[in-house]
Amino acid sequence: MTELILFTLFCLLLLANQSIAIAIIVATFASMILTIDVLPAATTVAQRLAAGVDSFALLAVPFFILSGYLMGSGGIASRLIDFAMSLVGKLPGGLAYVNVIACTLFGSISGSAVASTSAVGGFMIPEMEKSGYTRSFSSAVTVTASTVGMLIPPSNILIIYSLASGGVSIAALFIGGYLPGLLVTFLLMTAAAIHLKRTNQIPARAVDIKPFITAFVGALPSLALVVLVIGGIIGGFFTPTEAGAVAVIYSFILAFYVYRQLSAKDLYPLFLQAVRTTSIVMLLIAASSAMSWLLSYQSIPQAISEFMLALSNNPLYILLIINLVLLVIGTFMDMTPAVLIFTPIFLPVAESLGISPLHFGIMMILNLSIGLCTPPVGSVLFVGCSIGKISIAEIIKPILPLYVAMVIALICVTAFPQISEFLPGVFGL
Repeated sequence: MTELILFTLFCLLLLANQSIAIAIIVATFASMILTIDVLPAATTVAQRLAAGVDSFALLAVPFFILSGYLMGSGGIASRLIDFAMSLVGKLPGGLAYVNVIACTLFGSISGSAVASTSAVGGFMIPEMEKSGYTRSFSSAVTVTASTVGMLIPPSNILIIYSLASGGVSIAALFIGGYLPGLLVTFLLMTAAAIHLKRTNQIPARAVDIKPFITAFVGALPSLALVVLVIGGIIGGFFTPTEAGAVAVIYSFILAFYVYRQLSAKDLYPLFLQAVRTTSIVMLLIAASSAMSWLLSYQSIPQAISEFMLALSNNPLYILLIINLVLLVIGTFMDMTPAVLIFTPIFLPVAESLGISPLHFGIMMILNLSIGLCTPPVGSVLFVGCSIGKISIAEIIKPILPLYVAMVIALICVTAFPQISEFLPGVFGL
């Protein structure tokens, strides 16, 4: 009865256009009042909300959010685009590859798929249109490639998964996301190449060595952020939380003194954006923590685990079911609440079959990244369509092959845990 009331109220509140956090809190509170008489519902919910954000590791989230905004407004995108152009711009259809690589680089530095879509798409979509690409294809490439930043650190969602999973090493998740992220990038470029071959080849752009050197030097300070953060964590110089603070300081120096794209008057709106985003994320974490506690109190994860294990003891079969469920969930729920709610439900099932939390986490993030660029609530999809000035209907046809590429990457990561676990193993994580 508890889970029925919880699920029904949650869905009704979402249909009533309430925010996800409010829907979770109200549904959890009402379920406790109506079905669990022995608990003081208000006190319990308040305690769970506070406990949900009472974590030292979560301090990294506002730091990386602020760092992302500083990077997004600090002239980073244009330099990364120039660097990507110097790498693959001379290839046939090179601007599509430039778009993918630039989105991957910017997404990994900023940690935000939406910021990547806005910053890179704002330049690359009109540029690709001038060179003969359709706006719908250019927007589709930008939207899908921007999600790669969810896998490549510094990524806030990996930190949130670490919290939801009960303490998987953030450093291991950061390192483990590289190969899956690069796999997605490669497959997106392959899908773009196939599309271009079927719809006529786009002329190549000649690029000589001088622009490459200039572009590399211009992009090097931005790329160094990833080396600084990951190298510092692996080397034991600072924790992931301290790495977030280091990233803010480095981003500030880069934006104000190296690239000189920001001034003192730009600080207030940047801090305001960071505070708003942090508040939304923290409220979602607190609300999801309360719901997860209620689910655990009612032994719902254990019941689901027993049900799924009764279906099969084949890990690949169970992971296939979980992936299908998550693909559906990702189409109507944002990534953060999905990770917080469904990690405690599905992770015990995976662990009982010998699947590592690291492998499961990377698979889950890659899966839910697809939901960011699928209707009806894909935030990155709507931003990309807005920047490209096209409708959802116009982007569907060119984005379908790119969806296929992302699903192929998901299948590879699911079937071969070595893709996620190889690099963490090399570094002893």
